[in-house]
Formats: sequence, C-alpha cells, structure tokens
Amino acid sequence: MKWYADGAARFTRQIIADVLAAGWVWFWIWFALGARDGVLTARAPGDGLVSAGTKVHDAFADAAGSAGRVPVVGDDLAGALGKGTDAGTTLSNVGHAQIDAVETVATWLTVALIAVPIVFLLVTWLPLRLRFARRAFAARRLRDTGRTDLLALHALNTMSLAQLAKFDTDPVDGWRRGDPETIATLASRRLSRLGIRD
Repeated sequence: MKWYADGAARFTRQIIADVLAAGWVWFWIWFALGARDGVLTARAPGDGLVSAGTKVHDAFADAAGSAGRVPVVGDDLAGALGKGTDAGTTLSNVGHAQIDAVETVATWLTVALIAVPIVFLLVTWLPLRLRFARRAFAARRLRDTGRTDLLALHALNTMSLAQLAKFDTDPVDGWRRGDPETIATLASRRLSRLGIRD
C-alpha cells in the first residue's frame, strides 16, 4: 500500500491531516484523564465515611472488649456494645458503595470521552486515507505493468468537461486509436491527480 503521495502539495496535506488526527486523539485522551481525575475528587465523602465507619467499629470493639472484663454484667454489656460495631460496618459499607459508584462513573466517562472522538476520527479520516492508499496502489500497479491505456480511460471518465476541452485534439478519439502521446498524456494526468509520479 502507498500511504503518501509523491507530489509535495498533497504529501504535505496528508502529513498535516495525520498530525492533526494524532493530536485529536492525544487531546481527547488528555481531556478524558483530566475529567476522570475531576470526577474522582467526588469520592472524598465516601473515603470519609469509610474512615469514620472504621473508627466507630474499632471504638465499639474496644469498648466491648473492656466491658467483657467487668464482673457479673460484663458479658451482657460487651454484647450490647458489640452491636455498635455493626453501625461502624454499615457506615463503612455505605462509604465503599459511594466510592464504587464514583469510580464507575469516572471509568465510563473516561471510556466515552476517548471512544467517541476516536470513532468519529475512524469514520471520517481513516476512510479517506484508505481510499487514497487503495487508489494509489492500483494506479501504480497499472503504471508498472504497462497498462497506461486503462489509466488514460480512467482519466477520460473522471476529467471535467473544462479539462477535456483544453485538449487540442479529441482525446477520446486518440485513446480509441491507441495514440501513444494521447494515452501518455491522459495517464500522466490521472497519476498526477492521484499524487503519483510518472
């Protein structure tokens, strides 16, 4: 496959388009990662709940352990205080749920902010590049195998009426007769139009 034209003007346009495409991808990845970091700051309350829940759990567990050493009522008191650890666990679970929700939103937002622009690029820029590569490859193959009459025919079919009118003689008649000069001129124009040197 031939990815770039031989002519300087078209080659420059293709390079600029490719650089812009790479810049487009880089920008959206950078933007998506920044947005992800921004969304992840919303997990701070969840971190606070987890920390508070852990402290409540540990405080009630310590109190229940100390109360268990009290004579006569120690077991009952330890059991009652031990139930307070459930409140700490619940608080921690709520914090973890909030953190998970924020991280899920951050992940999917990042994926969307990267995927949508890249898909847009693949539907707009990539088909143009592939079309050029296929056409340039086919035209070079025709040129290299000496089938310039087919290139000339293609030129006749794709040239505007104004371009055809610039010929001194009828290019269709010259092509039909197999006139080497007419065929070479038409083939050269088609190759030039595709950005390929003769």
